[in-house]
Amino acid sequence: MGSYERKLRRKKTTKAKKQAEKDMTTKIALFGKLGNECLTCKRAFDKTSREQVMNWTVIVRQEKEEVNLYCPECWKMAINFIKEIKDEKE
Repeated sequence: MGSYERKLRRKKTTKAKKQAEKDMTTKIALFGKLGNECLTCKRAFDKTSREQVMNWTVIVRQEKEEVNLYCPECWKMAINFIKEIKDEKE
């Protein structure tokens, strides 16, 4: 009975590993579509700058294979706008 359970565990981990590799391949392919500027204000984005990489927001829509890039200021404005709309509804 023990060997059968080990076989099932190995099969499960192998399947999970293959799925993770497939997901990583998809994400790497979408990273190539990352723009060089903010989608809203067109401010330049430097992929080599650690500060910009850590502070800018990237939105990935896998269904449409879209990658949207937003600077911190535009992202804050968008979040505030959404909050205002929610407050108006309530």
